[in-house]
Amino acid sequence: MLRDRARQLSERYRAHRPTSETIRDETDALAYAATRMPATYAAIVTALGRLDEQSPEFAPKRMLDVGCGLGAASCAAATVWPSIAEITLLDRSALFLNLATALVQDSGLRATIEATHADMATPRAGEDAASFDLVVIGYALTEIAEADLPRVVDQLWSRTSGALVIVEPGTPRDHDRLMVARSRLIALGAHILAPCPHQAPCPLPANDWCHFSVRLPRRRAHKLVKGADAPFEDEKFAYLVAGRSAGTPPRARVIAPPRVSKAGISLRLCADKAFEETFIPKRDKARYEKIRKKDWGDPLHAPAEEI
Repeated sequence: MLRDRARQLSERYRAHRPTSETIRDETDALAYAATRMPATYAAIVTALGRLDEQSPEFAPKRMLDVGCGLGAASCAAATVWPSIAEITLLDRSALFLNLATALVQDSGLRATIEATHADMATPRAGEDAASFDLVVIGYALTEIAEADLPRVVDQLWSRTSGALVIVEPGTPRDHDRLMVARSRLIALGAHILAPCPHQAPCPLPANDWCHFSVRLPRRRAHKLVKGADAPFEDEKFAYLVAGRSAGTPPRARVIAPPRVSKAGISLRLCADKAFEETFIPKRDKARYEKIRKKDWGDPLHAPAEEI
């Protein structure tokens, strides 16, 4: 039964059906937990890890998990920052809120959990714009109508006193929507912390898009529900981190899997307001030994010529 529900869920998500139409009962929610929650957790914890890597002094105490689903972002944030003491779960689905509250509490998190039944796209009149050190919206902005994106981004930013993290599917469509959010955040005075190493417009060609990948193991139940034999899966995702403080951006970021050949290693970089390709030959042993350890998504803190 769960396998059938999982297949139906996948079909609905590929058709961009909203969660309210996709998750209809507890069985659907359990199918989602088995098929999608491990991947969304892996993507979100990776994106949050990039923020922690770049701003090691950042230690959030209060978090808002917007469009929380089953609480994957809350669990991911508490993994990266055990300092989190208060978590507010916000979702328009009472089913998700109830299950997320139970799952997050049962996970052993020490944070105080508060559940808020609300639609992020339609704030209630007089709603308290409480400020949170960390606001995370994971795989939920993708459901917002294009015309509503600027208004929703404004709301998210107004709740943020430290950092706002948006994680979305790694598709061209969702990259384009993240660029809308990015432009709006910059107009609001936000500092883009990751993955972009600059505030300039995205330099990628029109037929390309910025996304990353994380590999996660599949447990037995995961394989059974998905009808899969492979012991792992690769989750493609796109993300954006904006902060109230500028921080120290990296010189560049690796935005594609490094290409290794007998002659050396080639990297595609977003660097200094531009897209560039660089090649480090094996014969340049000192530089090659440093660069060969870099992976897709990693920052570079010096020009490739000087590594």
